[in-house]
Amino acid sequence: MSLAKTAEQIKTMEIRGAGKIAREAAAALRDHADTLPKAGLAAFLSEMDAAAELLLATRPTAVSLPNAVHLVLNGISAAETEEEARRLVKTQADRFIQSSTDALQRIAEICAARIKDGMTVMTHCNSKAALAGILLATEQGKNISVIATEVRPWNQGLLTIKTLNDHEIPTTYIVDSAVRTFMKEADLVIVGADAVTVSGAVVNKIGTSQIALAAHEARKNVLVAAETYKFAPQTLYGQHIEIEERPASEVLADDIAETLPFVTVRNPVFDVTPARYIDLIVTEAGAVPPAAAYTIMKEHLAFDDLERS
Repeated sequence: MSLAKTAEQIKTMEIRGAGKIAREAAAALRDHADTLPKAGLAAFLSEMDAAAELLLATRPTAVSLPNAVHLVLNGISAAETEEEARRLVKTQADRFIQSSTDALQRIAEICAARIKDGMTVMTHCNSKAALAGILLATEQGKNISVIATEVRPWNQGLLTIKTLNDHEIPTTYIVDSAVRTFMKEADLVIVGADAVTVSGAVVNKIGTSQIALAAHEARKNVLVAAETYKFAPQTLYGQHIEIEERPASEVLADDIAETLPFVTVRNPVFDVTPARYIDLIVTEAGAVPPAAAYTIMKEHLAFDDLERS
C-alpha cells in the first residue's frame, strides 16, 4: 500500500487501533523508502521527512504514531550514504513491527495470569492488547465471560464481540451508558490505551473514564493494556495530548442537523482517565502502577528529540 493510501486510511479510521496504526505507519515508511529513486542522501532525507509529516498529520491523539515514526527514522540523518539511510529505515521498521507483535504476546500472558477461572471481564472499544489477554485466558482453559460495550458512534464494540464470538466466549453486549448498571456483574476491567502520560493518566476511547470511575466506585480492579510505545514522553515537558474531535455528522446526520439550528454536536474520540482510577498498566516490560510511567518512558523511550518536540 502506498504511503498516501496508508495516511488516508489512518485519517478516515479504516486503519484504527493505536497498535495497528503504529505498525502500518512503520511499514508505510519502510515501503516508501524502498520506492524512492536514488537521488542522493539529502534528497532521500527530505522525502522521508515529508513522509513523516504526512503520517503525523493524520491522527493527533494516538502517540503510538509519532513514537513509531520516530523509532523508524531515528538516526538516519547521521547516515553517511543514501544506501545506509535506506537500510536503516528498513531495519528499524522491521524491528519495530516485530517488537510490537511480540509485545502483544507478553501483555497477553501478564493479563491472562490476572484473569481467574469463573471471572467476568468488562472491556471497552476494540483493543488488540486487551483482547489478547482475554483470548489467552480462554486458551488456558479458564471458563470466563465478557461484558463488551457498543462504543458509539463508530461501534468498534461490534468488532470485539465478533472476535469473542469466534472464540466461543460468552459475551454480553451493552450500550455505553449501561456501564454503571452492569459493573456489579464484572470482576475485572481490562481496556487498552492510545496514550499514557507521565502522570500515569491514560488517554483512551471516549467512555473509558466513566468505566474506570464506575469500577472505582464498585471496587473493581482496572487494568490498562499498553505497549511501551504508547507512552507519551512529550508529557515529561508539560505538553498536553490533543484530544481529537471528529465530524458532527458521525453522531447526527447532516439532513437532521440542518433542521436543528440551535443544536451543536460534540464528537470527541478520546477521554482522559486519571491515574487514581487505574490499578495497573500492563506493558511488555511488566505490570506497573501508573506512578511508574516515568520509569517506562526513560527506560524504553529514551530519545530526547521526541521528548522535546
